[in-house]
Amino acid sequence: MLRRLALTAVVSLAALAAAVPASTATASGSLGPTPAAVPTSGPLAAARPALGPLPMPMPLPLPGFLDGGDGAGPGEALTRLTVSVENTGVAGADGTFELECGPTGGSHPRGQAACDRLAEAGATRSGRQELFRPTPEGTMCTMIHGGDAFARIVGTWEGRAVDTTASRRDGCEIARWNSLVPVLPDVR
Repeated sequence: MLRRLALTAVVSLAALAAAVPASTATASGSLGPTPAAVPTSGPLAAARPALGPLPMPMPLPLPGFLDGGDGAGPGEALTRLTVSVENTGVAGADGTFELECGPTGGSHPRGQAACDRLAEAGATRSGRQELFRPTPEGTMCTMIHGGDAFARIVGTWEGRAVDTTASRRDGCEIARWNSLVPVLPDVR
């Protein structure tokens, strides 16, 4: 819908720019001189306006969300995260992994699945707001210990800075960890 609105605005401006010169032209059979707001004396008397069509405005590139692009420049990943995980108890899950999305790359063991999960969360407003947000202070959480696993995620996601930690110390943190799988390893 935004794309349609932007394109409608561009077409309207182009039509307006083409119509303005037509409205300022004089008819070939006009009677008498056409009055003009041109100074006849003084320093501006030599400056005469050029009659004719107005120049068409240069088309500007549309923002990424309007032209279907991802908003990243050439060779630039929109999402670039460093995921450090420890004490999971799962073979191969501990370590520091690089994750790049748009295109998928890095050393993350489940890179494409992790990028798909981030894209899924980024497609909704609540997902963009909640995905990396820590559990608010004072939240009532079940006292279920999910293990000693700990992770830190640092970098950029959809162009926004990310610096967060996750653990499995209580029910809220377990749910938060699980919402980040497969960016984080599944340790259930």
